[in-house]
Amino acid sequence: MAAGPSGVGPEPPRRAGKVSASEVSRAIRDDIIRGVHPPGSRLAEEALSARYGVSRVPVREALRTLEAEGFVRSRPYAGVVVAELDDAEAEDLLEIRARLEPLGAGRAAARRTPEQLGRLKELLLLAEDALTAGRLAELARLNSRFHEVLAQASGSQTLSQLVTQLSWKIAWVYAIELPRRAEDSWREHAEIVQALEAADPERASAVVARHISQAQKAYRRRDTGPAARVEDSET
Repeated sequence: MAAGPSGVGPEPPRRAGKVSASEVSRAIRDDIIRGVHPPGSRLAEEALSARYGVSRVPVREALRTLEAEGFVRSRPYAGVVVAELDDAEAEDLLEIRARLEPLGAGRAAARRTPEQLGRLKELLLLAEDALTAGRLAELARLNSRFHEVLAQASGSQTLSQLVTQLSWKIAWVYAIELPRRAEDSWREHAEIVQALEAADPERASAVVARHISQAQKAYRRRDTGPAARVEDSET
């Protein structure tokens, strides 16, 4: 199956045994975010079955899931195609994120476990290594995982589920077009971890709010030319 949204790579390896529809959904979703399946492109069941090494049954179920999530759309006579994000939907997602994640960060500062804090620190180190080595394509996946762990640390299963679902769409928004701000973004992530380590809910909430605000500003200033693509994406 496909790896996380870390840049266009080789065709996913075939896996022996039964593969669930949720695994196929994740693989197709990651490839949509990475740009392997660009907006407007047709997703034929037969081609997807061959790519992911599964039968058409889990592919069909996966496409229904992705349609419910808004990643694909069914069109009469055209089949299933990758959806296209417009600015209005992107702004809606960004506004929801700006209201939801600071709440979660404040709770996380009071409720995070040592294991969750350690995982966030590990993600910081992985991102630092990727930045140093110039492996920018890895950062979108690490970024999504950072925000998912941060939401889990809030101790609210509902909030965690909402942020995880939101993070998939946010990763897609930022993977389409965004100027480079990877170093600044991960410095802000480090500040978030510091606030959680200090068990300071107000500071954690404020730092996350500022982080999201900076990402929103970067998106709105984005270059609409081909230079700002997946390799530049980072939130």
